[in-house]
Amino acid sequence: MIDLTVREEQRRKNARLAREKNILIPTFRQMRDPSLIPDWVKRELREIGLWDLHPRNLFRITWKNEPVPKGGGFGKVNYLVFPEELTGVPAKIVALVGKWFPTGAHKVGATFGCLAPRLVTGQFDPTRHKAVWPSTGNFCRGGAYVANLLGCESIAILPEGMSKERFEWLRKIAGEVIATPGSESNVWEIFMKCKELQATRADVMIFNQFDEFGNHLWHYAVTGPAMEEVLRENMGPTDRFQGVTLTSGSAGTLGCADYLKERFPTAKLAVGESLQCPTLLLNGFGAHRIEGIGDKHVPWIHNVRNTDMVIAIDDEAPVSLIRLFNEPAGREYLRREGVPMDLVDKLDLIGISGAANLIAAVKFARYYELTARDWVVTVLTDSMELYGSRLEELRAQRGPYTEKQAAVDHERFLRGLSPDWMMELSHWDRRRIHNLKYFTWVEQMGKSADELLAQWYDWPDYWDRIHRQVAQIDELIEEFNRLAGWA
Repeated sequence: MIDLTVREEQRRKNARLAREKNILIPTFRQMRDPSLIPDWVKRELREIGLWDLHPRNLFRITWKNEPVPKGGGFGKVNYLVFPEELTGVPAKIVALVGKWFPTGAHKVGATFGCLAPRLVTGQFDPTRHKAVWPSTGNFCRGGAYVANLLGCESIAILPEGMSKERFEWLRKIAGEVIATPGSESNVWEIFMKCKELQATRADVMIFNQFDEFGNHLWHYAVTGPAMEEVLRENMGPTDRFQGVTLTSGSAGTLGCADYLKERFPTAKLAVGESLQCPTLLLNGFGAHRIEGIGDKHVPWIHNVRNTDMVIAIDDEAPVSLIRLFNEPAGREYLRREGVPMDLVDKLDLIGISGAANLIAAVKFARYYELTARDWVVTVLTDSMELYGSRLEELRAQRGPYTEKQAAVDHERFLRGLSPDWMMELSHWDRRRIHNLKYFTWVEQMGKSADELLAQWYDWPDYWDRIHRQVAQIDELIEEFNRLAGWA
């Protein structure tokens, strides 16, 4: 459960500070349905850029932003549908687009789900605490951004091997930026830095995306309904929703599957990870290049009993696909292969982890021999706006990108993908994966073994109790806004 204990004196202080800084906090309902946002807020947003450090941009933590860099309103969910000409499978693969969130990635939603409850209950004191955001990239970016909008200071922690764009942006937003050893899969080093900060500083509050249920809950409450809306809008009367494919990372986005399975009981959740670090598939370890997912442990907030399949993805595949999707020779090749031009022109909406999610969806469709009646949904966490330096590195390492190489990459990493390195999970496979949480979270991070058992044996009630907290948090936000003097 998310601790929603109210500390009244501090809550009132926080509300006064919020009013002084012109901060009005949106509810989960408004993020899910922006038609509920006050008209005066929408008018103010017409003069505000999508990435601006302005408190009204809290209301742009939604999948329904107008896809423009400044002054946009709200509309339908931003998404792409990938046709057979690109994927090589007849099933419809639909992906929600994360680029049109502030910071260019949907992680701002997860960080809001973590920080906002602590702020509106008075558990977080903006005059004393610094919000610490341990991450392999987008979570600490989103955390630093949301903290700024909520009038809080922050510390960003991420591996030194992440893209330079992340570091350059963070140094402008976060009060402190700490680089830890390693790259994408070096999550333990991030945890150790958090332990060090907790032991040596009294002014920090850690928001660890891997064990913060606000991360899971935001995706249950906002991402899941956005996916359902897209499916209901596009599926025909005889069509079938077969499942959602998502790389694990912090496991927060997997929360959308809890929502979708309540509406589509036969749907499956397939969780992707790097073949170079096959933690769920083989209890394995290693380094990999799929920026945006972290490995070598099972996140505390991963609802393993709700997981149906594990898909390992060779990290060469998304690395090659970002060249196919963005180099002029790759785009020209795809046009000649019949991929619609309006889609080709939008392929820069797919970042590295988004390419991995697309690959997982294709493998899922091929494994289950899905047809044109079938739908699979996934997420494009961020876009190539955050990975320009990676394309430059690939050009320097591999030389110019040619149409011949484009044909090879398209065939090898999409149209010719085989359903290998995949596992349908039995009851005991799920139990094996769930048990891995013990070594990270109980032995090393001090969690309760009783709660670990409750996640398994009290399923699904354990998770349902968390999901029911959405309404509670919204009530607390509305009370906080009233205390801050907003009518």
